[in-house]
Amino acid sequence: MADDQDRDLPASERKIRKAREEGQVARSRDLGHFAAMAVGGLALVAGARPLADWLRRILVHGLRFDHQVLMHPEAMGQRLMDLVLPMLLVVLPMGLLMALVAVGAALGGGGWNFATQALRPDFTRFNPITGLGRLVSKDQLVQTLKVSLLALVLGVVGGLYLRAHLGDFTALLSLPLPAALAEGTSRVYGGLALLIGALALFALVDVPLQRFLLLKRLRMSHQEAKQEHKEAEGNPEVKGQIRQRMREMSRKRMLSAVPKADLVVTNPTHYAVALQYDEASMAAPKVVALGTDLMAQRIREVAREHQVPLLEAPPLARALYAHGDLDREIPGALYAAVAQVLAYVWQLRAAMAGRGAMPVAPASLPVPPEMDPLNKAPH
Repeated sequence: MADDQDRDLPASERKIRKAREEGQVARSRDLGHFAAMAVGGLALVAGARPLADWLRRILVHGLRFDHQVLMHPEAMGQRLMDLVLPMLLVVLPMGLLMALVAVGAALGGGGWNFATQALRPDFTRFNPITGLGRLVSKDQLVQTLKVSLLALVLGVVGGLYLRAHLGDFTALLSLPLPAALAEGTSRVYGGLALLIGALALFALVDVPLQRFLLLKRLRMSHQEAKQEHKEAEGNPEVKGQIRQRMREMSRKRMLSAVPKADLVVTNPTHYAVALQYDEASMAAPKVVALGTDLMAQRIREVAREHQVPLLEAPPLARALYAHGDLDREIPGALYAAVAQVLAYVWQLRAAMAGRGAMPVAPASLPVPPEMDPLNKAPH
């Protein structure tokens, strides 16, 4: 692994995508805290009057005692349930609403990302040495300082607000309970608004900060960038081996097709093109093997071993090699020349079978000058 000092290249899109698949997404906790507190505060403001009435009834009911409670202590349990259940009916929906808002804020900041790899057990996390390294890392230090600063700011804001309104809160003790609840609620809203404002400022800073820290963790070294480029484009060595293997397979396939050829046209040494023609299945002769130099020599050797006729026709051999494709029919411009050499081959086979005189090899073939690459060579 490269050191952090060597990771001076920005993360590529491929590495960011891979990190996202592993569950590494830039998410801001402060954004979730702010959204949950803001929505919770708005819900409290919207339901201020019914909540104040509900709280007053809870307090009145909770502070009322009768002789049945004193005479039967087991009734305290039922009384406790009578107080807890109404509270849960308000607190649980509020908590659920704030939790959903926090989750929505997290999804809005980093998007939906379901990474199964993050659920796999990683036993290296149980290593105290690596765990200590994570605790003293730069990113962890930044997160610790940020959380400490947030707690300090919220504490200072709350403390200053209580100090500024200490007299107002003290005066609530002299008011009747309904009036004290109403007045106290309005005072709490002021402090809550200040705390939400502080969370908003931290969220405004934390969202780009988390993105920056994630990209910093994903920075790449030059070696990693080269390796990724090789993986994306394909390793040149592997690609070269594949091409070499494909060439070997092509050569073997061509040489295995030479014994089935009707004729091999040669240069005589530099080129060799094997042709096959079946009147029943082919519209024109096709090339079953072709090559130059060493490959041409191997084609000629295989042809001799299997008694395939060899015809020395340099212009035709060059034209077939330059314009013919393996396992494809010959170009139409060479039909006339190939027809003459095939006719010669058939006459030769008939003569060798005792069914005619020995033919004379064609001395001149009608090969178009533009089809011969030798004629296109610069003078």
